Amino acid sequence: MSTPSTDAPTTTDGPERVEMWFDPSCPWTWLTSRWLVDVAEARGFDVGWHVMSLGILNEGQDVPEQYREAMGQAGRALRVLAAAGRREGAGAVGRLYTELGTRAHDGGRGLTTDVLTESVAAAGLDVGLADAQDDESLDAAVRESHQAGQDAVGDSVGSPVVSVDGRAFFGPVMTPVARGQEGLDLFDGLRLLAGTSAFSELKRARNGPPSLT
Repeated sequence: MSTPSTDAPTTTDGPERVEMWFDPSCPWTWLTSRWLVDVAEARGFDVGWHVMSLGILNEGQDVPEQYREAMGQAGRALRVLAAAGRREGAGAVGRLYTELGTRAHDGGRGLTTDVLTESVAAAGLDVGLADAQDDESLDAAVRESHQAGQDAVGDSVGSPVVSVDGRAFFGPVMTPVARGQEGLDLFDGLRLLAGTSAFSELKRARNGPPSLT
């Protein structure tokens, strides 16, 4: 009779580190972020928020016209997020993303200049940070953060990227937002996979368009 292994990953203790890379224009990413915010509050941990860019990911590709405006808006928003992170840290990035997403996705307004200005103020940040949308010098910081997310996964992937205790994956992608016990179970499953060194990938068809409120 074999003895059960004592090395299996457990979910009884909180994770040491959880990080998320996001493009603010992606509605799927917004849903994932709301799930992660709920889980972090319930489990008592902080999330390290980092920007990534679908525009950078698709450089040199033939991007359909309907996506180009959104990518342009996202590029300006990413500069503001990078400026917030440089000035006040990852917590400020998370607060600003919440305000941006509430207006851009839940409110259906997109990442317009008005949305950027309102969101900076609502996040309790210096209103002058909104001017960073035109600061091209911040593009290098966005690119560096984007590459860090790609390197964490080890492959070129889209948004979002979630890392649990140093093991990063694309996703999880969901609709609607997994709430309550379902959301906690999903996180525990992801953490279990993150602790399994042999695991690399899972995928199935999406169950519909993003369900935004």
